[in-house]
Amino acid sequence: MKGIHGIIYDCDGVLFDSRRANLAFYSQVLEHFGEPPLSDEHSASADLCHTHASIEVFRILLGEARVAEAQVYAETIDTGKLLALMTPEKGLPQVLELLAKKLLLALATNRGHSVRSILDHFQMRHFFKTVVTSQDVQRPKPSPDMLLLAVEGLGLRPEQVLFVGDSELDRQAARHAGVRFVAYKGLVAGDLVIREHQDLVSLLRLSW
Repeated sequence: MKGIHGIIYDCDGVLFDSRRANLAFYSQVLEHFGEPPLSDEHSASADLCHTHASIEVFRILLGEARVAEAQVYAETIDTGKLLALMTPEKGLPQVLELLAKKLLLALATNRGHSVRSILDHFQMRHFFKTVVTSQDVQRPKPSPDMLLLAVEGLGLRPEQVLFVGDSELDRQAARHAGVRFVAYKGLVAGDLVIREHQDLVSLLRLSW
């Protein structure tokens, strides 16, 4: 694939299977406010926790009046204990190692500051030239702000970059940013679709 010099990745569901960790985190917040925990991994509320920025999750699940208090409490949760519930996607470290030698890599996620400690824990942070979180922009995905900031951090133009995501929020952000969207596992429509990370190596015609 010609003209591609950088790749931006989403985090949850793309780099890591983090669904159980996310549900555990938000369930702890909900229980703190006397609400029942999230028990159905495939419910609409679970999907919300997996894709949206935390402030939006709190707004929908707890109501606007409790958002600020929820954010304060969330900061007290030891997210390091949730790392055991996360696993890297199949073949990810090997693919990132190859891609980082040939292209510029970035991460753009609706997750907050915890993403950097996650990358450090799994020894992947060095692969990414820039990491953009929901705390770095005023408007998280589906706004294009996060992707545009990542593109700027790579020193590239939107048309020189691919964005690998797995949600409708990711797709919309890519479209508004003018970045080609790669749908991971084909969960949503994309300019390109990959079933596993190694497929991207083939699409880009890179060699191991």
